[in-house]
Amino acid sequence: MWCEPYGLCFLVAKETLLRAFVYIDGFNLYYRMLKKRPDLKWLNPLQLSREILGSKYNIIQLNYYTARISARAHDPLAPARQANYLKALSTVSGIHIHRGNFMTSEVWMPLATPPDARPLGYSWSFPTPDVVKVIKSEEKGSDVNLGVHLVRDAFLDKFDVAFVLTNDSDLVEPIRIVVQEVDKRVGLFAPVKFPNASLKAAASFELHVRPHHLAMAQFPVQMQLEDGSFLSRPPEWS
Repeated sequence: MWCEPYGLCFLVAKETLLRAFVYIDGFNLYYRMLKKRPDLKWLNPLQLSREILGSKYNIIQLNYYTARISARAHDPLAPARQANYLKALSTVSGIHIHRGNFMTSEVWMPLATPPDARPLGYSWSFPTPDVVKVIKSEEKGSDVNLGVHLVRDAFLDKFDVAFVLTNDSDLVEPIRIVVQEVDKRVGLFAPVKFPNASLKAAASFELHVRPHHLAMAQFPVQMQLEDGSFLSRPPEWS
């Protein structure tokens, strides 16, 4: 016998483990847990899921949602590092990568009062403007793709339990539909200490992603590919 959080228990033989699908919001994971931890970015998300879940589930498939980033002046090598990482993900059987898109535009936005800027000590012109033009990058498609795939897979009975790693409230409704209308259980992989209240209410239960889970789920520093070539962790992530 084993029990999920909040007391729901099952009698499950090893050969009849519950089928699990995992859905990972890649950018939510990055900004919530990895951006300030470069040494943990070389992450195998399938192994991460196993570290969190243990041996209680049979993970059938992991869906990873992201978008190709573009070069920016402060970090022109970022797209190459991301491409390297996506190549590492593609070597893992069971991981399916789903790509959205980035949209970049110049828009007028109100300026904070008092204004702040980098580098520190920047001198604003007088009088300080109320609005400024900024470069705005938005990731499009990932949350929609994740939500649609979650609902579709539930209706097709592809899993017994789904796990969604996100803190994006846009996914509340897909999770609610799967739980309340398809009668499937959805566990929230929370990448923050206090997850969004609406997500928490919609999900069947929650499990927290901890830094030690990330540390235990790193790819080897150097990986040999099927063609004999090698793929290495970016030095900036050491």
